[in-house]
Order: sequence, then C-alpha cells, then structure tokens
Amino acid sequence: MQRYYNASEILVDRQVEAGFGEKAAIITDEGSLTYLDLMKKVDSLATRLVTDGIRPEERVLMVMADSIDFAVTYLAAMRVGAIPVPISTMLHGEQIVDLIFDSRARALAISPQYRSTIKAALSAANLPDLEIIYSHGEEVIDPKYRYTDLGDIDEAKLADRDRRYTGFDSPCFWLYTSGTTGRPKGAMHRHGSIEVAANNYGVKVLGIREEDRTLSAAKAFFAYGLGNSILFPLFVGATTILVASPSKPELIADQVERHGATLFFGGPTFFANMIHSDVDSKKMASVRLSASAGEPLPPSLYSKFTTRFGFDILDGIGMTEMLHIFLSNRETQVKPGTTGVAVPGYELKILKDDGSDCQIGEVGTLYVKGDSTAIGYYSRYDASREVFQGEWLRTGDTYAQDSDGYYRCLGRTSDMLKASGIWVSPTEVEEELVKHDAVAQAVVVSAIDEDQLEKPVAFVILNEGASATEEELITHCREGLPSFERPRKIVFVPAFPTTATGKVRRVELREQARGLLA
Repeated sequence: MQRYYNASEILVDRQVEAGFGEKAAIITDEGSLTYLDLMKKVDSLATRLVTDGIRPEERVLMVMADSIDFAVTYLAAMRVGAIPVPISTMLHGEQIVDLIFDSRARALAISPQYRSTIKAALSAANLPDLEIIYSHGEEVIDPKYRYTDLGDIDEAKLADRDRRYTGFDSPCFWLYTSGTTGRPKGAMHRHGSIEVAANNYGVKVLGIREEDRTLSAAKAFFAYGLGNSILFPLFVGATTILVASPSKPELIADQVERHGATLFFGGPTFFANMIHSDVDSKKMASVRLSASAGEPLPPSLYSKFTTRFGFDILDGIGMTEMLHIFLSNRETQVKPGTTGVAVPGYELKILKDDGSDCQIGEVGTLYVKGDSTAIGYYSRYDASREVFQGEWLRTGDTYAQDSDGYYRCLGRTSDMLKASGIWVSPTEVEEELVKHDAVAQAVVVSAIDEDQLEKPVAFVILNEGASATEEELITHCREGLPSFERPRKIVFVPAFPTTATGKVRRVELREQARGLLA
C-alpha cells in the first residue's frame, strides 16, 4: 500500500507547519485569507462534504470564478479524497449540463453570478447522479437536488477518522480539455502530479519563491491558470491574487498595481490586447517576470511587449493532459519565436509520420514524457490510446528543433497545410502578417481552390484606427515569404472565434474559408 499523501495538505497545512500561518495566501478585492484562515475554511468545507455523504472519488463539478470559494472548494474536495472538476465559466448552460452528465458528478459548486444560467439549464435536465448543489444564498437553485449554502458552513476541524485515505498516485482532480478537436475530454490527474509540476516548472523554471505574488489573466478553470493561480503559489508559500471578473488589460493592470504582483501570466492574445490598450506601463512596475502559453508567441509581439512594459516573457507550451508547461524558454536565455527547451523532469522527442526520429531541423509531431502526465481520459478509450502511448504522450503539435536545441512550434499537426506540394506552417505566415504595422493579429487556415488544391487564407484583425487593403497585405507577404506560403485571400474580421479557454477555433475559420478560393 502506498503511503498517505494528500495534495491539499501539501499546499496548505505544510505552509502552516512551516510558520507561514499568518502570511497572506489569497488576496481578492472582496477579502483575503492567511494560510491559517485558508486551512480552517478548507477543513470546515471538507467536514461538510463528509457530512453530506460525499465519498472518495466522487466528482464535485465546479462552475466557479477565480475566488476564495474556488480555492476552498477545490482543496476541500481533494482533502476528503473526492475529485474536484473545475470547468469553464464561459460555457452555456446546456454545455455545463453535458459535463455534469459526462463526469457523473454527484455535487455541483456554483459561484453566485452563474446561478441563473445553471438554474435554467438544470430545470430541463435529467442528471441521475447529481444530488447536491453548493452555492451562496438561501434560494434553492433546483428542488430536485439538496442545497447547501456555502456562506452558512460552521467552522469545524476535519476529524482524523474522516480523512479519507489518499496516496501519491490516488485520483485527485479532473480537467476538461478545451475541445478544439471535438468533444471535451476529462483528463484525470493524480495527487502527486501537483508536486511534480510545481517543482519542475514553478520552482526550476519560473523560480517562484515565497515572497512572490502571482496574478494570472488566464483563469483557474483550466490547467495553465490553475497552476498559475493555485498550485504554484501555494506550493511554495507565496501569495496568489485572484480576479473574479473577466480579464481585461485595464483591470489586470490595476490589480497588478494595487496588490504588487511580481509574477504575471497571460497568453499571446492577452499580451496583444495589452499592447493595443491605453494601459500605463508604470502600473506593471512590480512585475519581475511573465509567462506565456496556449499558443505560440510571435517574435514581433514579444519584442513590442517587452519593450513597452520592461519585463521578460517566458514563452512555453503545456497541455491539460500534462497539467502545465513542459517546454519553455528560460530567464536570460529567451530565444524569441521558439518555445524554448525541455523543462527539467520532462523528456521530448519529435517523430515523423512513420515513427522514426526527426533530425535537427526536420519537422514532425512532438511527444513528451514526464511524471505529471494524466492517468488518461475518463470513459474515452480510443482517445486515451491515441494520446497516451506508454510512457509518452502525443501532443498533436508540429515541431522542429534547431541547432541550438530550441524547439519551434509550427502549429497543430492538423493545422498544417500542403501548398504546391510543400508543407506550410500557419505560424510562419501569421508571424509575417503581424510584422505589418496595421495588423494586430492573424490566423491562417487552408482553403480549397478551383483546382481542389490547398492554399493559405488569412483572417486578419487590424490595429484600432489602422487601415490596410487585401492587396497591400499580400504584397507585404510577397516580400517575406516564398510563393507557396503567401495567402491567396485576406479576410478582415473584428474578432476570432475562440474556445472557452481563449484558444482560436481554427475549425470554424476553416469552415468560413470554404469556397473563398473556388
């Protein structure tokens, strides 16, 4: 039998025992908690979960904003061996119901601002496994289910007899993939994966330490934000700044200034929005380092952001299935346009379609091996077999390694297109487009021309107040790209369709591009 190990206690109780009890663990505009206060709240809710009959490995689905409630619910469920399942707060009611059904959740925890959306969806739903709802307020959300007011939970110490046995390899929490390539899938993570990811990336790459204050524009309902806002800061006894409202440049900059954030996390789209905003760079003065993930960070965007705001960005790549970032640039060793080198504790390889190893400069699919890998997808046998291949995980990303050992992302494997018989990386065309002064963002997909051949089509968002013509941008690309990579059509749009986690839904853009060249 494996020894007792519980991630909730590693993140909270260990800090109290280390003497950090009176230190701020969580800061929000609504209130703050010390590590001792956090431990008491987690114990109290954990006790209530046991009283309510929540058993080990039963799912507690969370539709919760980044808040004290989020942290307490997530940690309390893990503490009693249950499985917290944070999901996107951007989903529609019907989509939330689908995930409640898919996860067979026995309990549902809801932030007050999402009550009305979920109430309407639950009224027409048949969810045989759901029994209990946790939220704030006296009003019962749906009479079919028992209701507990999160604001009416008495302080209680979880008794030793109620501490459900968990080990390093015990199921701990689930995270649903964002669904860029089909139905969302529940990636199942172990208790020990949190310590692995926090040590490998948080400590050894970010250099996060107890005096840091973290703030993430990426929300905690998916892997990147969860690590940034909960796992990494609590693991080292640092302080996390949680912002419940949707992330906007002005709001985030105000929070950074107000609370003195030292580590800032975002993604390329958010960094672009900050550049094109009126945010005063002085508001970000406390930040010592930033990280980016979710999609490749174009070199021009990296240069514009770091020049304006004065701190570095470590671009990297992570996956829900790996919990967090496993490939990243390092401080003082950034190579713009790449996602860096392997994070300590992870191994990488690039394979051709026939399974043979790629040499330096050759293009193939990236595979990763490491101890934070998920157990698999819940009730998705075929998908699990395709992605989790023995010790290795197939990322689905197309990569090449350069002579310096840095890895360069060339897009999702399914995003690559073949024009004039040659593979074209959408990323390279997009990077060329955003070099134009009028272009804020660009996404390139394939479309079929009159000869039934694949050709690049670009969807472009212009900078506010800027103007450019299709002919002008195509001429611009002619100067920097070979003929087969040049977009055959430019489509100007106000925004891109995105997933709940902010990633561009290229599948929708491919649908829009269909017929444009025929």
